[in-house]
Amino acid sequence: MNDAADRRIRAQDQSANTAEFGAQFEAWRQRMEYALAARLPQPDKVPARLHEAMRYSVLGGGKRIRPALLFATARTLGLSEDDVEAAACAIELVHVYSLVHDDLPAMDNDDLRRGRPTCHKAYDEATALLVGDALQPLAFQLLASDPKLPASPAIRLRLIDMLAQAIGTFGMAGGQAIDLAVQGMRLDIGQVEDMHARKTGAVIRASVLMAAECAPPLDANLYAALTRFATAVGLAFQIQDDLLDVTGDALTLGKATGADSERAKPTYPAVVGIPASQQRVRLLHNQAVNALAPFGDRAESLRSLAHWLLSRQY
Repeated sequence: MNDAADRRIRAQDQSANTAEFGAQFEAWRQRMEYALAARLPQPDKVPARLHEAMRYSVLGGGKRIRPALLFATARTLGLSEDDVEAAACAIELVHVYSLVHDDLPAMDNDDLRRGRPTCHKAYDEATALLVGDALQPLAFQLLASDPKLPASPAIRLRLIDMLAQAIGTFGMAGGQAIDLAVQGMRLDIGQVEDMHARKTGAVIRASVLMAAECAPPLDANLYAALTRFATAVGLAFQIQDDLLDVTGDALTLGKATGADSERAKPTYPAVVGIPASQQRVRLLHNQAVNALAPFGDRAESLRSLAHWLLSRQY
């Protein structure tokens, strides 16, 4: 068999695996809608408007990518979705809180999120601030007390610590601070990657490693392999987001495109161009997939998820 034929067969196999994974991804997404709805305060409880706005923001669609990473990692490690569902909810609540605050006029000043008005447009700015303020502690409350997570206090503490680090000044919040500070400035590619590793990559890495914390202790080499996978996927995911802001369709994305350019953000495409950015995504995809080699076929869900994430158009 020549190389071209071999590549075609691999591409066909990948396409079939991706289509099959799509059904699994949708099942995980639906599971998260029920799980999140069950853990959010009911809208008829005081303060009703705040609870309503929390549910509006969290249950207003979304791909649930970070929970999917938790579920796929759990499957790789022989756990069930039940074992990590509360952790998946916690990380999604933190993600939504960050979106609500990022959309505010003081930050990115966006009018649309997931194809409908952002929280501060649907309600008001003060309510949007409080939604973020309320979602973050709810996430940590789940890690501390949700009955579905491992009972071990040591595991609970590690989960809380891991999420706190991922969203703090050396993670998501720090990355957002850098993002706001460097608008209109010229950065080198190393500085852009550092910003992305904090703003987006830290929470994606936590999504994978929090699942690992719920499993029996892993061999150090396997834990390192998961870390390499998550680090590569996290950076590639943000580069793909940067690319979609340039090449994507606003209707498909559910939010305005071109915003990065309007704000003069030093994104990956702005610094190195579209072709080099696309090449970097491909390279990181290969690094992520190669990192999973020690897990063999057990990691097929993670491989398929990585392929979906890094080839998506929305």
